[in-house]
Amino acid sequence: MQTATNLFSYKKYWAHRFGICKELPMNRAQMDALGWEVCDIILVTGDAYIDHPSFGMALIGRLLEAQGFRVGIISQPDWSSAEDFRQLGCPQLFFGVTGGNMDSMVNRYTSDKKIRSNDAYTPNGVAGKRPDRAVNVYSHRCREAFKNVPIIIGGIEASLRRIAHYDYWSDTVRKSVLMDAKADLLVYGNAERQIVEIAHRLANGEAITDLKGIRGTVHFVKQLPVGWAVKDSTEMDKPGAVLLPQNPYQEEPACDKKEDLPDFKNLEGLNEAPIHFSKHITKAMRDNTVVRLPSYEAVKNDAVLYGHASRVMHAETNPGNALPMVQQHGTRLIWINPPPIPLTMAEMDGVFDLPYSRLPHSAYGQANVPAFEMIQHSVNIMRGCFGGCTFCSITEHEGRIIQSRSEDSIIREIEAIRDTSPAFTGHISDLGGPTANMYRLACKDPKIEASCRKPSCVYPGICANLNTDHSALIKLYRRARKLPGIKKIFIASGLRYDLAVESPEYVKELVTHHVGGYLKIAPEHTETNVLSKMMKPGMGTYDRFKTMFDKFSKEAGKEQYLIPYFIAAHPGTTDNDMLNLALWLKKHDFRADQVQAFLPSPMSIATAMYHSGKDTLHKVSRKAADIPIPKAIKQRRLHKAFLRYHDPANWPLLREALKAMGKANLIGNGKQHLIPAFQPKGFTDTVAKNYSPKTKANKGKTFKTKYTFGK
Repeated sequence: MQTATNLFSYKKYWAHRFGICKELPMNRAQMDALGWEVCDIILVTGDAYIDHPSFGMALIGRLLEAQGFRVGIISQPDWSSAEDFRQLGCPQLFFGVTGGNMDSMVNRYTSDKKIRSNDAYTPNGVAGKRPDRAVNVYSHRCREAFKNVPIIIGGIEASLRRIAHYDYWSDTVRKSVLMDAKADLLVYGNAERQIVEIAHRLANGEAITDLKGIRGTVHFVKQLPVGWAVKDSTEMDKPGAVLLPQNPYQEEPACDKKEDLPDFKNLEGLNEAPIHFSKHITKAMRDNTVVRLPSYEAVKNDAVLYGHASRVMHAETNPGNALPMVQQHGTRLIWINPPPIPLTMAEMDGVFDLPYSRLPHSAYGQANVPAFEMIQHSVNIMRGCFGGCTFCSITEHEGRIIQSRSEDSIIREIEAIRDTSPAFTGHISDLGGPTANMYRLACKDPKIEASCRKPSCVYPGICANLNTDHSALIKLYRRARKLPGIKKIFIASGLRYDLAVESPEYVKELVTHHVGGYLKIAPEHTETNVLSKMMKPGMGTYDRFKTMFDKFSKEAGKEQYLIPYFIAAHPGTTDNDMLNLALWLKKHDFRADQVQAFLPSPMSIATAMYHSGKDTLHKVSRKAADIPIPKAIKQRRLHKAFLRYHDPANWPLLREALKAMGKANLIGNGKQHLIPAFQPKGFTDTVAKNYSPKTKANKGKTFKTKYTFGK
């Protein structure tokens, strides 16, 4: 894999003489107190400003400050005018814009497209403090406030919309967010490398239009560079007969001859430079080859072609071998550079060791920010995920190569929490990240890792080249819990139990010392055909882990329980699949309190399935069999109802469905039945919310509807 310039090796910008801020300024008075006339960089975010490394804008802000730049924050501005975007003045270098730690649409709407009543990233959880598609709106207002200032968009919202993408909320394929936001540059992923290089190059006098070819960025190009070869995506992953009646690269009718190539002469600017179109890339050509994705117009009008483009894009996500890609949007061409080189352990330490206050900005006073309350005593020990779950966007954003901090850096942060947090009671709420137990796990051979194109290192089984040794994590746990003043360390991040079972010593360590009575894990489903669309392990692995969990809990003298999480309405799921899952839940005496319905997030593999109706884990074509896609509101409600089969509010819908499915024998008042034949009088959905899942604590208790749990 290529090497990269160390994050902390750049010569500091002259403004470093102003020193380190207690907190980055959010208003003009704070700038004046610091002696600043201007900000070099202004970061605009849809979240409250929490000076904590779990919040992206704080991390990027502190990193740029460490480079010597004066950084201001505009948090949750009023987007009805440009006034709030002028409050810190005109930045010397650029605006950095993000929707926040969450995609603004996911933040504002449920999977059923209902507006959420709260926002965990806002003081006191108040909803409505950010607009729909916040990146677009904020960028437009920045441009209105200061017309000629470069605008760079980033964060998860921009990252997952970097190419033409299916948008669940409008049920359309939308353009790259770079187009819609009218920004100058997009940075994707965690973006430390990109943003530091961009800041220094702009400070050294380069124009924003000069910043081409930076890994982890997306930008416009007028023409392809001289001498570059163009690789047709349909040659890399032949989608079958999907090109008729429209050629994916132009709006003119396609030719019938299979050997005909796209007519690049009709694309603006591309006739100004020599283009070598190649079906076969030689090793010598590889460094100057770009993959041409079907255009926005093509994938917008052809769902199968969209599935093909998604497959090609996901094959180009390994920073060790990814090629750049181009995609036409009308008369403009966007260039997607390969992912950034992962941070080294020393760089990860440097990023997390920056002088965060670890507190909300003082402007919020005593207001409670729910997201901060949840993570203030948690420690991020790594980033990335090689699981490849199709419904998850972590891989598309953070990558599948694990970037871990050193043990010493993690211990320093735990000690800082202990010594400085006014609310600390001796309990660390989590040591984790995207997953709980991928810390320092990697491919055994860096050369294999750099050349691999597998979407997952653990599906359909654990790769023989993957190191699954959990000893470094065990050592970290043991050292952390011995620290003076630390009473308990919980592990709350999602556990990959298929990896955990490879290390019984780790499972014993976890169960004996780091579970607070309940451990959440995510089998996601029980049925093989659904799990295959999710790229998740089968229930045999869950059973192996549960056996270990129960064994080590008993040996520790603790009564502890697994809480499994499942997804309803995932692509590939039938009503019978959900019925079988409900029967499994009843058999194992699980009563889910909160349930999750599949939400098609931009760019995920499962979203490509949802939109195309095809299994995009395999080659797509019109002749390929369709997979079931639960899209209708009533069917999605039914699938969620199966997960909460115990809730009387769901019984009428379930009775109707079971009769239609020929499963009326599951309706009755015996233990062998899924739901009872009676309906509690006066029961409403509002009352349903008062029900709690079945636990030992509420077994036998009678609730408002006179329905008794445990009987």
